[in-house]
Amino acid sequence: QSTVCEKIMELLGQNEVDRRQRKVLILSQDSFYKVLTAEQKAKALKGQYNFDHPDAFDNDLMHTTLKSIVEGKTVEVPTYDFVTHSRLAETTVVYPADVVLFEGILVFYNQDIRDMFHLRLFVDTDSDVRLSRRVLRDMKRGRDLEQILTQYTTFVKPAFEEFCLPTKKYADVIIPRGVDNMVAINLIVQHIQDILNGDICKWQRGAMNGHGRAYKRSFPEQTESTSMLAAGKRSHLESSSRPH
Repeated sequence: QSTVCEKIMELLGQNEVDRRQRKVLILSQDSFYKVLTAEQKAKALKGQYNFDHPDAFDNDLMHTTLKSIVEGKTVEVPTYDFVTHSRLAETTVVYPADVVLFEGILVFYNQDIRDMFHLRLFVDTDSDVRLSRRVLRDMKRGRDLEQILTQYTTFVKPAFEEFCLPTKKYADVIIPRGVDNMVAINLIVQHIQDILNGDICKWQRGAMNGHGRAYKRSFPEQTESTSMLAAGKRSHLESSSRPH
């Protein structure tokens, strides 16, 4: 998930580039959590709200934002406070890039959003690893261990099995062992480098007998299209193009 995307950014050297000039950037589905009602927020503070359910995300805003990114526009992405479970007034400005890595637990769930990706990656990690990482992350957010484990058994694990795991079938590439699988990650990094260097023509989504997914490739001098990469399970990749 996010660790895989961060490793990709590191290997590409994009972490050291000013965000206005980056050719590759990361966006998180977590930025698009819905604004909670007072009742929902009270439940969330007690660990009784299901943030792993598809209905927890603002899919309309997500789709609109990604569409603007595909079109090479500068966009403002919501900033979500995971301590107070609220969307902040401040936004994050995202500048056009050649490749956008879009990560999250359910980016393959909604078809309209799923169809925007040019490459879908499913990061397949062991359940014990997912749990340990979640515990460490949530404890840093000020939550106690008992609440974290209760939330995991009540919401996280069932939601993963019902909503996330079935979307594995939509993946173009499955990466076992997550960030530990450096062979797979290096292949993705090389693929992105080829796109950035122009060795691979930027992709455009095409139709295949009116159904399914197919891609036709066009040369950069003919069009300025957006390459999108998405990774499933706990991370998603997506990409867009930078106007020249």
